[in-house]
Amino acid sequence: MNILVVNDDGIEALGVHKLAEALSEVGDVYICSPHKQQSASGHGITIGRLVYVENVPFAEARHAISMKGTPADCVKIGLEVYRDRGIEMGMVFSGFNHGMNLGTDTLYSGTVSAAIEGALCGLPSAAMSITSKRSHYHAPENYETAMKLARRIARSDMFSKHGSRDPKAIGINFIREQHVILNVNIPDLPPEGVKGIRVCPLSYRAYDEWFREQTDDAGQTGYHYSGAPQVIGEAGADESDVIANGLGYATITPLHFDLTDRQGLDALRGDWAGDTV
Repeated sequence: MNILVVNDDGIEALGVHKLAEALSEVGDVYICSPHKQQSASGHGITIGRLVYVENVPFAEARHAISMKGTPADCVKIGLEVYRDRGIEMGMVFSGFNHGMNLGTDTLYSGTVSAAIEGALCGLPSAAMSITSKRSHYHAPENYETAMKLARRIARSDMFSKHGSRDPKAIGINFIREQHVILNVNIPDLPPEGVKGIRVCPLSYRAYDEWFREQTDDAGQTGYHYSGAPQVIGEAGADESDVIANGLGYATITPLHFDLTDRQGLDALRGDWAGDTV
């Protein structure tokens, strides 16, 4: 099994090396990673200019490419680059992200977007993030739990080449059939400190945010954005990935790229069907 590993923290980030190390016990790992930090880059892709690539040494993988592009570029182009070399990937893993990707954070996340690009390309994909005890951009202190869970997902029936043949495993192939990704967030704790795994939906992720006006050395004025996450409202651990992760659970949320509100679709059809402009 060939596994493409990508991230958004850059080729030198410790997280991508740890994820590659973990998955090297499952299959042959290949890396395509941005050459620098690309957090909160979303699902942007590069159009109209060259995306430069460079082969780089990477101890935990069979081969590695550093790309001057976005995380989604790394998947879209990386799959083709390796295919041209006769290497077909069986799955895509994105991470380990230095920091959480919970709730509405997923809309901005380069880590999650890379996994979604893998699903768009028809491959089972997972986004793996570790909740940093300090702040985003800082490497977590504990990787053992996340490495163990990454291997478990890669070996699961959902990610196997043909899916489960067990008739009792109804819907086990939804990962491939529905282009679903797994968004996984692991507390920055050793295995014995994690309460367990909760499969739960995304919840709203609010921030106490601020913009600070700054002037650079060239005299140009701009704004620096930052913010601290806030917990709003109450929900059970099974109903909120934010709450569950905060309580010390590793969370798994299935995501897909169909943003259609099905209830809203039916309501609009009922109100607008047959109308003229």
